[in-house]
Amino acid sequence: MKSQATVRIGMASCGIASGAAPVYEELRSILAGESSVEVKRVGCVGLCFREPLVEVDMDGVRTIYGDVTPEFAAQIARSLLKGELPESHIVYSDKAEAPENAVLDGQMRVVLKNSGIIDPEDMGDYVARGGYKAAKRAISEMQPEKIIETIEESGLRGRGGGGFPTGRKWRACREAEGDIKYVIANGDEGDPGAFMDRSLMEGDPHSVVEGMIIGAYAVGAGRGFIYVRNEYPLAVKRLSKAIEDARRAGFLGRRIFGSGFSFDIEICRGGGAFVCGESSALMRSIEGLPGVPRVKYIHATEKGLWDSPTVLNNVETWANVPTIIEKGPEWFRSIGTEGSPGTKVFSLVGKVKKSGLIEVPMGMTLKSVIFSLGGGILKDRTFKAVQTGGPSGGCLPASLLDLPVDFDTLSSAGSMMGSGGMIVMDERTCMVDVARYFIDFLSDESCGKCVPCREGLRAIQKVLHDLTGGRGRKGDDELLKDMAERLAETALCGLGKTAANPVLSTLRYFPEEYAEHEDGYCRAGVCRGLFVASIDEGLCVGCGSCKALCPAGAISGRQKEVHRIKASACIGCGSCLDACPVGAISAARRDAP
Repeated sequence: MKSQATVRIGMASCGIASGAAPVYEELRSILAGESSVEVKRVGCVGLCFREPLVEVDMDGVRTIYGDVTPEFAAQIARSLLKGELPESHIVYSDKAEAPENAVLDGQMRVVLKNSGIIDPEDMGDYVARGGYKAAKRAISEMQPEKIIETIEESGLRGRGGGGFPTGRKWRACREAEGDIKYVIANGDEGDPGAFMDRSLMEGDPHSVVEGMIIGAYAVGAGRGFIYVRNEYPLAVKRLSKAIEDARRAGFLGRRIFGSGFSFDIEICRGGGAFVCGESSALMRSIEGLPGVPRVKYIHATEKGLWDSPTVLNNVETWANVPTIIEKGPEWFRSIGTEGSPGTKVFSLVGKVKKSGLIEVPMGMTLKSVIFSLGGGILKDRTFKAVQTGGPSGGCLPASLLDLPVDFDTLSSAGSMMGSGGMIVMDERTCMVDVARYFIDFLSDESCGKCVPCREGLRAIQKVLHDLTGGRGRKGDDELLKDMAERLAETALCGLGKTAANPVLSTLRYFPEEYAEHEDGYCRAGVCRGLFVASIDEGLCVGCGSCKALCPAGAISGRQKEVHRIKASACIGCGSCLDACPVGAISAARRDAP
């Protein structure tokens, strides 16, 4: 008798971009009609740096293959037909040692429990793993008040930004006056380097839908919206399919689960404006108006979408709800920290060896995330900083690597949780240039409604461009600090108030780099013209890599002999610093002997 096997191919955006489609077609063509093998397209399992990924579950043994080509996919398929498995390309195994075992085994997957396991376009897969049981129980057996109490007792905080208590928001909406109420899922993920929400919507869309059904019943909403970036076509496609299938099954629409409760969801596509990630701007966008924020003393739970009481939560927040209803608030509170219960999904990117999607308990340290799960720094360079919380977050230095990752701790350190982006930086990162990059982004994305954000960001931007362009002056650091603090105090919306974080955090933890830029020096060798490349002759192996890339012809030396740089000819482009395989080249001051 042949072994029963399930073959899963990662077909999220990361997998498709890496070439998963032809891998899937190859597997399907060879295994078509083979009753002992089921071939599935699934979402992101998180090992994005090893895509395309193929997972084989045979007789309860899970094996994941990485960097799979169509040719190797054919080898997997032919081996399966013999009841065997190839021994190469294995990146994860739950029965043997494998390179990425620590990455997956070191996580706790609550929100992502189905991602990479189920076919996101097959509702039957979701239902087979307990999907919609929590929604049915909530509507059939629980009163709205009891649901809200459960969410309050769980301590669930919003996963999209500042971490506002979810239960408190739901209660305020429930108690607000008004016959018409709405719930909204925010999938407008606009942070550079962030892809948590996209991966969730692509890999397990029904979890978001089910969470919204429960929340709508609890607050008394009859209509819901999922706001998704138009740049996420696969997420839109899979969410649309999930809504259609749930509606056909009676989980959405009139008299859900045979009850007296009716609720339906539609998708709104965002045009790519970063400011529409802000709650009030997002709601105006749904209304067909320009996506600009409004003053915060008007709470959405009282007057939100079309001036009706509205609950808006991030898609990850909604995806937590069914599990809390199923397992109870005590279970949820047993994970994470006292002030930040549960898990958090992060996109780990930048100068880290194992970039991808991870989910860990709140309270895990930055060091554990970056070095245990992320594998450390690319090229074994020195860790310099990690930026959390998106453009409005902050940059934290090596001295804070033991910092627990939770809402309150990150906030006290001058950063924030945000939606969960985590960008790792090494010694070749200029912190002044990082601040410039994020302020450029925020200035471009500012809606322009309030003067502090519109004009303040432009003023900060000019000073940062002067510093990175060799036009820095003494006192620029103090000027930046003053402007950034005033912006944080006076901007209209949350995005404007946190827009100063990249500047304030880099000034706080890397003041020496600002002082050096005022003197015309960039220690990281990033800001063009603010350094001269220098070769350590004791480390140089004479490989010629630097010489081959130098656009100014400033490097001389024969193969396998020590190379030298003519300082007067060096234009400070940094090409040689990246090219040197042994780290023999550094950025020196131009006035150094």
